[in-house]
Amino acid sequence: MPEAINVVVRTIKGERYKGTTQDFFPDRTSFHVQTRVAGGQTVQVKMSDLKAVFFVRDLAGNPSHIKARTFGPMDPGLSAGKRIAVLFKDDELLVGYTTSYVAGRMGFFMVPADRAGNNTRVYVLSHATKQVAVGTAADVLVMTAPKPKPKPRAA
Repeated sequence: MPEAINVVVRTIKGERYKGTTQDFFPDRTSFHVQTRVAGGQTVQVKMSDLKAVFFVRDLAGNPSHIKARTFGPMDPGLSAGKRIAVLFKDDELLVGYTTSYVAGRMGFFMVPADRAGNNTRVYVLSHATKQVAVGTAADVLVMTAPKPKPKPRAA
């Protein structure tokens, strides 16, 4: 049986599922997430409903971490990778590196440039993107993308 992998799954409708998966394959139409909610409910998620699948170090994350919107030094393991900036339809910007982006495909993997963040890699669904830029065009998108709205402070 495959090892359980920590994921945070976000849908294009804004839903979020945190848990583990053992059956994620990018070429399938769906997979399952064993959630962290009471009882550990298993949720079947359809790729057509997804924005992205975030492969994470841990499920708790770090809510106070501010995601970097710049390209830092490239991980030596990604020497063949290209810089990529992804602007989702909800105006979230992801910045990182990819070796698998091909325009017109259902999705692609990327490794976030923010190595201090909780995400180790992300599978982006192309139908959830507004704009994808590679190489020097990624630098331009990073500079021109809408800035994130400040999160309200907890009382």
